[in-house]
Amino acid sequence: MTPSQRIQISGLSGGNGPFSRLAQDVEKGLRGTPKELPPKYFYDARGSKLFDEICQLPEYYPTRTEHSILRRIADSIVAECQPETLVEFGPGNATKSRLLLNAMAKRGLLHQYVPIDLSADFLREIFTILGTAYPNLSIHGLIGDFQQPVELRPDQRRRLVIFLGGTIGNLTPVEAQLFLRNVAGMLGPGDRFLLGTDLVKDIRQLERAYNDSAGVTAAFNLNILSVINQNLGADFELDRFAHLAFYNHEESRIEMHLVARRAHQVWIKDINLTVSFQKGESIRTEISCKYTPSMVEAMLSGAGLRLCRWETDERNLFGLALSQAESQRFLARNNE
Repeated sequence: MTPSQRIQISGLSGGNGPFSRLAQDVEKGLRGTPKELPPKYFYDARGSKLFDEICQLPEYYPTRTEHSILRRIADSIVAECQPETLVEFGPGNATKSRLLLNAMAKRGLLHQYVPIDLSADFLREIFTILGTAYPNLSIHGLIGDFQQPVELRPDQRRRLVIFLGGTIGNLTPVEAQLFLRNVAGMLGPGDRFLLGTDLVKDIRQLERAYNDSAGVTAAFNLNILSVINQNLGADFELDRFAHLAFYNHEESRIEMHLVARRAHQVWIKDINLTVSFQKGESIRTEISCKYTPSMVEAMLSGAGLRLCRWETDERNLFGLALSQAESQRFLARNNE
């Protein structure tokens, strides 16, 4: 099989690049009350580098905890599911997915990897990394927003679909249900879905993870304003905003905000928009919902997914839920 046969990139509805909807989302978010911006726009080249640094911080437990769980269970998950195709939403640098790819390769199951990401550049980086490590692996990258419906090419092979990192927590409950219904609709009778979720825990530990002593998370948060400056001709001055992250008890989530240090205005040239800020007014840039095991099971069940297996670490910091689609009759009734 030649490299051109093994590696493909194609588009999905919902985006042809990481910032294809930036103007619309910024205008909608900054005209609203309260103001907000989607967290997917953190991840330009600098933002992605900063997030990699965050994952190495002593305060930030989710990445290393999920990795340790996956390292422990990857072989048994693959033995149980027997997948020949791995589909991944938001693959990042594919470090965690490689644990599953290695387990598939050991059993002679490894056939295809389908990473789904907003950025073609990120997908090309994955091709560079994985194309060498797995010379016989077919890689079909899909460019698109995972919150949009995804239709995979027909495949008679069993698939394991994964959504790791606790990223589902960035979605509101309504958005999460829509996403999970889309996933349920993708799954055939033998397919499985593996979901990573950050769990409810001591509030001090949660808040430390988003307020690190080195200030990396603050820089990551502020970088979203640089993205808007660079892509929409805005004149945000980053030192006019302060990073704020706190746990919202009522909503069971961490919220990240950028708070105006003083009253001022910002001009966004490409959308012809002037935005006024009062001192203390904030832009919400991210939510990160935290779950209990029963909340995860209920969320899956509401989308037509049946929990098959639940795995966590010894301190119950993070959870991995393996599920499968309920009957097609259920899905049809609930999608009407």
